[in-house]
Amino acid sequence: MDVLVETKTKDNVFVQVGVAVQYRVVTESAYDAWYRLTSPTSQIQAYVFDVIRSTVPRMELDQAFESKDDIAKAVYDQLQNVMKDYGYSIVNTLVTDLAPDSKVKASMNEINAARRLKEAASHQAEADKVRQVKAAEAEAEARYLSGLGVARQRKAIVSGLQASVSEFSGEVEGAKPKDVMDILLLSQYFDTLSSVGANSLILEHDPATVANLQNQVGASFMTSTDMKKKRTDLLA
Repeated sequence: MDVLVETKTKDNVFVQVGVAVQYRVVTESAYDAWYRLTSPTSQIQAYVFDVIRSTVPRMELDQAFESKDDIAKAVYDQLQNVMKDYGYSIVNTLVTDLAPDSKVKASMNEINAARRLKEAASHQAEADKVRQVKAAEAEAEARYLSGLGVARQRKAIVSGLQASVSEFSGEVEGAKPKDVMDILLLSQYFDTLSSVGANSLILEHDPATVANLQNQVGASFMTSTDMKKKRTDLLA
């Protein structure tokens, strides 16, 4: 037989509890089952109501959902103790349904959805953080490698210039390192003009440009050296 009981939980939520009871007549007690109890279904239903309404109100809604087996066992124990005196044996009891009000269901679903959205937002923020950190690390590594490449390139250029100056000074009699540097600067200047012309750009050209650049660079080195010397003297 199926019994539907309405009760409320400890947190004041009304629920419908469905209970299925399997019972049979004990052969040896058939006389008691026939003459001592007029309506066994009404008797069983009354005890089911009593057990459900004394058990579920001690539980909160979430606990009631988790304790359906405990509720069914409480119903079984109570019915088994009472109905055996009337010639009936309780085979099994099952809590087949536990349904709160539709508004409560909707609220529970909204709470669940909000919790899931909060967790998703937290995971999304953590993923964004990881992406930003990795991007920053990649950019830092790229800049480091770029700087390392530029440093190696400049070092190779200086080494090449030193080798060229030494080789030229050794093979050409009377040539000084300054003469070689003037020739290299002039070659670089002409290469620059070629690159500018190849890209359809316009650049003011003056034959004295190389000499002016050389004087400016030399003056810059001299100024830097004098400032370092003055700073050293002041500290001393």
